[in-house]
Amino acid sequence: MTVSGLARAEWRKSSRSGAGNDCVELAVGTSATAVRDSKNAEHGHLAFADMEWRVFVGALKGDEFDAR
Repeated sequence: MTVSGLARAEWRKSSRSGAGNDCVELAVGTSATAVRDSKNAEHGHLAFADMEWRVFVGALKGDEFDAR
């Protein structure tokens, strides 16, 4: 998948993350969002087109996943 704008996107993690390097990081590009594991950043990332990302976040906010 070729993802526009991710090459220049900055990786960031939540300000609530601790000092350790075991966080989920996000990079927001011009047409996609990427997610990676900060402790294994060299292993690549998962990229989602804008609409896919919006649907996923909406499902999280709508409590569509059973966390039990």
